[in-house]
Amino acid sequence: MPGLSDKTKIFTESVIRSMTRTANKYGSINLSQGFPDFDPPKEITDKLSEIAKNGPHQYSVTWGAQNFREALVDKINNFTNLDLDPNKNVVITCGSTEAMMASLLSVINKDDKVIIFSPFYENYTADTILSGATPIYVNLNPPEFSFNKEELEAAFKQNPKAIVICNPSNPSGKVFTLEELEYLSSLAIKYDTWVITDEVYEHIVYPPNKHIAIASLPNMKERTITCSSLSKTYSITGWRLGYIYGPERALNAIKKVHDFLTVGAAAPLQEAAIVGLKMPNSYYQDLEDLYVKKRDIFISYLKEASLKYTTPQGAYFILVDISEFDATDDTKFCNWLAKEVKVAAVPGSSFFKENITHLIRFHFAKKEDTLHQAGKNLLNLRKIWEEKGYK
Repeated sequence: MPGLSDKTKIFTESVIRSMTRTANKYGSINLSQGFPDFDPPKEITDKLSEIAKNGPHQYSVTWGAQNFREALVDKINNFTNLDLDPNKNVVITCGSTEAMMASLLSVINKDDKVIIFSPFYENYTADTILSGATPIYVNLNPPEFSFNKEELEAAFKQNPKAIVICNPSNPSGKVFTLEELEYLSSLAIKYDTWVITDEVYEHIVYPPNKHIAIASLPNMKERTITCSSLSKTYSITGWRLGYIYGPERALNAIKKVHDFLTVGAAAPLQEAAIVGLKMPNSYYQDLEDLYVKKRDIFISYLKEASLKYTTPQGAYFILVDISEFDATDDTKFCNWLAKEVKVAAVPGSSFFKENITHLIRFHFAKKEDTLHQAGKNLLNLRKIWEEKGYK
């Protein structure tokens, strides 16, 4: 029989999505895959009901409906002062997952190198390999998850074609400071490297931290490709509405790759989501306040349970240390946790290049009632562990 691609042997299926299946299997509370269990803004769902009756129901322009791109660029320019052109600088994609894949495929040649910070969102390694490149990993060091400048420049000296950053970061909750972004930018300029940034959590940032779009820094607009999504900001992860913005020369290549990957994002959903893009600035402040409250609720249970954790600066994930349970296999521990404690998490090893097995990731993008129930379950973790262990 004919063989299969060697590329697929280098990475596994998504561990995050597999833990959702584990959660479903055991009827546990799913704090693994990061999607809300609450509704999107009513303005968006009301508009979708209208669109279901009146359309559009056919293809939009491949790189996004004109009115959607215009509304999106108005929003981006409002928060970044980038002065993007909706006809030159943006492409609408099927989620930020496709946005990252299309971006890498558009700039990478076979045997190029790509810098990835570790810990990382699991897709980055797979996307890099699928695009024909070799990843170079640079550590983000806890508890602040900051990088070592010498280590980062050593990676740049290997002549990478691009660096991928996630800001705010999944899974660590890291928010890059202005000083860090300026240093990273100086290396990208010095070594003539693309910066491909994933900013899907840009509006979920906890004071005093602030999100800064690296594309807005001096001399970075023309070498930065920004990937993002409406999924987290408007609680519509299932709509798969992502986007890319950047310099016209890069977007012209991305348009071609995107066209042959997916043709285009769903036209009815683009039309309905425009009302979200036109939300006042107060919506984003309310979103921040909402997630500060959710974070604090979940952390209160971690404290009460005497579990060690890293407080996130942004996004809606928390890394928890399970080393006290002598859990040398974090995947086995997460399966046990879902089965016995009825809370599903993601093994931390799926996010690190290093051999990290003492961390697991929870998310808290859930209703308060859900978080309280999950927290109460975790309060019983030690008791259940002592009674059952890995039985």
